[in-house]
Amino acid sequence: MSRIVRKAVFPVAGLGTRFLPATKVMPKEMLTVVDKPLIQYAVEEAAAAGIEEFIFVTSRGKNVLEDHFDRAPELEETLARRGKNDMLEQLRSWLPKAGTIVSTRQQEPLGLGHAVWCAREFIGDEPFAVLLVDDLIYAKTPCLKQMTDTHRQTGGSLVLVEDVPREFTNRYGILDVASDDGRLVHVKGFVEKPDPSVAPSTLSIIGRYILEPQIFDYLARQQRGAGNEIQLTDAMAAMLGSAKYYGMRYEGTRYDCGDKLGFLKANIALALDRPELAPDLLRFIKEISV
Repeated sequence: MSRIVRKAVFPVAGLGTRFLPATKVMPKEMLTVVDKPLIQYAVEEAAAAGIEEFIFVTSRGKNVLEDHFDRAPELEETLARRGKNDMLEQLRSWLPKAGTIVSTRQQEPLGLGHAVWCAREFIGDEPFAVLLVDDLIYAKTPCLKQMTDTHRQTGGSLVLVEDVPREFTNRYGILDVASDDGRLVHVKGFVEKPDPSVAPSTLSIIGRYILEPQIFDYLARQQRGAGNEIQLTDAMAAMLGSAKYYGMRYEGTRYDCGDKLGFLKANIALALDRPELAPDLLRFIKEISV
């Protein structure tokens, strides 16, 4: 039986340059989809999967991420005084318990592998999840819960995967597949951003991982890979001789909110799923589509 995943790492040190000037002073993780920032969607997904400790890997100017998950006494007092109890309860309902959010700094932008390595002292000797906030995955069963349920059966390490057009393999970590039953893939290799002509498959890793703590032994080597960065995929590939890796297809819809078009699609799709917004929004879409 595999060990329970209790901790999750959120690499949130990026500069968000694709969303300038909006991200000049505001972290991209605080950009809102309808009425919640991206970081909140990721933390809520992790909490729904049973995660008990939330580890932010941040950089300068990201303190607002921690503030978002803190109490706001002045705001709460104002809401209570005005009798807005439903809004007050909603504000408090998603806050993690005291002491369950911690943060550490990634002083240099040296890649995803380096960001995960920065969290090593908080993880210790147990499996952990990694959630990339840019990937908003809208699903009936929260995506990380789908993964933790599967991980309890498989053990080892597990990555979330989806097929991409072959011409886009140079944007992703790509799996070399040993076997595939349509949902679960047994992995025999990883290649970071391969040229389409040599990509071993079109099955890409997307922003969710469950990893064994031994990954830190490989990340500690600080070896540079694609883009002259310390790549998480390279460390996973180095572990393959001594560790089991699986890829899991998921049920749900992924929106790449690190991309402007993907971010807009997420806002529209999630708003259309809100009964109080959908009718007027649909009417507006029809009006401007004529």
